[in-house]
Amino acid sequence: MAAPIDEGDKLPDIDLTTPSGGKVNLRDYLGKPFILYFYPKDDTSGCTREAQDFSRLLGEFRAHGAEVLGVSRDTPIKHQKFIDKYDLTVPLATDDKNQAMEAFGVWVQKTLYGKTYMGIDRATYLFNAQGILVRVWRRVRVPGHVIDVLEALKELG
Repeated sequence: MAAPIDEGDKLPDIDLTTPSGGKVNLRDYLGKPFILYFYPKDDTSGCTREAQDFSRLLGEFRAHGAEVLGVSRDTPIKHQKFIDKYDLTVPLATDDKNQAMEAFGVWVQKTLYGKTYMGIDRATYLFNAQGILVRVWRRVRVPGHVIDVLEALKELG
């Protein structure tokens, strides 16, 4: 496996599935700042809070010319139910082939109650308008995180 994407690397050419069943490619976001965040699972407490925070501040991200996309392995149908249940406005996508998660190094071995399993490590990536990764947040703690991302976006100018 290749080394995961890191600061200074370009946005990879990877297709994801939208809740409507359509496709979106990460390179579709070239030309504007782009925040890509990975989260473990729809409708869990931390993931819900993070999606609500991004939804609440989506207008501010867009006012600075940026787009935001949340990604997990949940199915498009589950994403739509999650969006509907919490009135989310942040776009979500499914990485059903694990291509993005592998490229970004967020598909990792985890341990819970002594059992090991593969799962998504919560992480956020900020790309500039040229598609260059300028900031990475790994092992994200949800409280205050979205504000930190917005501040970093503002620093891009």
